[in-house]
Amino acid sequence: MAGKVTIQDIADALGLSRNTVSKAINNTGILAENTRDRILRKAVEMGYKQFSYINITETGSAKLALAEEEKKTSPDRKGVISMLTANMFDSSHFASPMLDVMQRKLSEHGYSFMIHRVTEDLIRKKQLPPSVNTELTIALLCIEVFDMEYARYLCSLEIPTLFVDAPADSLREKLNTDILIMDNRVSVVSFVCNMISRGLTKIGYIGDITHCRSFYERYLSMQEGLMIAGRSPVDRYSIWQNPDGKAYHDSQLYRSFLVDSIKKMKELPDVFLCANDFVAIDALAAFDTVGIRVPEDVLLCGFDDSRESRVLTPRLSTIHIHSHAMGFAAVNLLLSRTSHPNLNFRTVVTETSLILRESTKDGQ
Repeated sequence: MAGKVTIQDIADALGLSRNTVSKAINNTGILAENTRDRILRKAVEMGYKQFSYINITETGSAKLALAEEEKKTSPDRKGVISMLTANMFDSSHFASPMLDVMQRKLSEHGYSFMIHRVTEDLIRKKQLPPSVNTELTIALLCIEVFDMEYARYLCSLEIPTLFVDAPADSLREKLNTDILIMDNRVSVVSFVCNMISRGLTKIGYIGDITHCRSFYERYLSMQEGLMIAGRSPVDRYSIWQNPDGKAYHDSQLYRSFLVDSIKKMKELPDVFLCANDFVAIDALAAFDTVGIRVPEDVLLCGFDDSRESRVLTPRLSTIHIHSHAMGFAAVNLLLSRTSHPNLNFRTVVTETSLILRESTKDGQ
């Protein structure tokens, strides 16, 4: 290519924004690994000044050479925090604003931040994604990684590890890792006690309690709230099972399962607490199929305070996760662990807040 190759030239060649290309080349932003690699490969191919000497045809990838170049040209960089996730998520996920905070704060401290997807095959084989450079990675951040055996494998690698939420089985089997989790207890107990104070004593739960630790904790907290109020939990009001062991994230399958489960109920509860807002959305769709109205026939509450919860009809009562606070807590946990690897493992819980809206006949 004639003349000096610019970041804008690379962006135009790939149909990406200049900002996205800049993040990849300067290793300062949150990008999917395949996007970053595609940008770097194009930069090498076009002869961008920073990588003009690299022969991409020798390895088929610029990653190894770029890793070495990073060591040479970025002495202020202390290493890479590698995030692992089994399910890529969008801006509606509670962790999205948390990651924005983390990327900014880690960059200020001289660390790079990279995202890697963990496939079902990697989980089964107990392997890291090939894109993870273990020589540069100084800590692992695990989000949406809920397979217990894979979690054990990650904890055995002798790389400082932080789980944001954790497998459900971590409630009964200790993992050698730090864990950051939102408070699933106080706001749920508060919600249950609020409902009972209105004379609504039949309260059920919707959500697969085996999916992750937070879903299980919310179910247990609902039961605790009933017992605190002097009521006995009644399991026939809850739909907490995993539908035949099938994938929780298959929304259409889950909605069909909910329809079948609701039809089998001899009596509806007064209130359903859902594992999160997206389970509540699935529940609303199932209710619509069987002719149940919210809030006229049953009240409904989610968890997360997603953007969707505010635009639903009716607007969804929910429990707000303070994601920015989780971001700061995650950075503190990661940096203190890398500085003091022999610290006892810690579980840090961040605040949540109950928000009542139209789905529980509030805020009208």
